[in-house]
Amino acid sequence: MKVQNDIEKKYNKWVWILSIVIPLAVAALFGINLPKMGFDVQPLTMLPPVYATINGITAVVLIVAVLQIKKGNRVAHERLMKTAIGLSICFLLLYIAYHMTSESTKFGGEGTIKVVYLFILLTHIILSIAVIPLVLITYIKALAQRFDKHKKIAKITFPIWLYVAISGVIVYLMISPYYV
Repeated sequence: MKVQNDIEKKYNKWVWILSIVIPLAVAALFGINLPKMGFDVQPLTMLPPVYATINGITAVVLIVAVLQIKKGNRVAHERLMKTAIGLSICFLLLYIAYHMTSESTKFGGEGTIKVVYLFILLTHIILSIAVIPLVLITYIKALAQRFDKHKKIAKITFPIWLYVAISGVIVYLMISPYYV
């Protein structure tokens, strides 16, 4: 039990540091546009379908991971969850790279569809920030072999993370006709 608590204590400060630093860094980097700053870089316009695909793959990996743990296959579950975390990191890096080299695209729809788009976008953004500490805490509970607590928080983390992954794809599909 002491080893478990030590693992959790060791990583808890990192959970909160990363949960604050990542959204702040994304917000700061989102405001940096390298071409506008005089840097001679090509806009990475090919990235939105790539990172939308990564979101879609993440959603599938999350679902398969849950199915694997329900079958009792802990090794496959663990590998799939590490893959989902890696995919999410990859998404984040590509998302930042795109926004640092390209103009933001405005949604061109009007009326009800715009309200739907803005709702999905806003909930996607808010939950993508909220899911950071949830994923990290869930992962740490597993590392510490506190599977009772891991399972309890995973029941909250999973649907939020899945929503973020799926809504990311939906946002891309809704805005893709307006990319230049």
